Amino acid sequence: MRKPPLDPDVADAAPADQILTVYDEQHVVTYMRLLQAESQGADWMEVARVVLHIDPVREPDRARSAYQSHLARAKWVTEQGRLLRGTGSKQQKTAGCRLAGRTIFFC
Repeated sequence: MRKPPLDPDVADAAPADQILTVYDEQHVVTYMRLLQAESQGADWMEVARVVLHIDPVREPDRARSAYQSHLARAKWVTEQGRLLRGTGSKQQKTAGCRLAGRTIFFC
């Protein structure tokens, strides 16, 4: 199983599908960084610049929109990730991976 890239580029908007997507798998680290930044009260503009690679001064609307959609998706993915660890097929139960000693959604 391939590991997700540590610092991938992002689309202007995160997926809105009601299923986990390949994009979600590729951006699991991005999602975790967004959630951590929010929990620490980081400024969204700094997070957009550092995590999403979008300059909020040059592209304020794009940066804000991308930040909001990716943060919302990160929260949705963590809620759905609980389903992957809890019940379901054997394949779903083994879909978790470890990052920093904790089991996360998928790899």
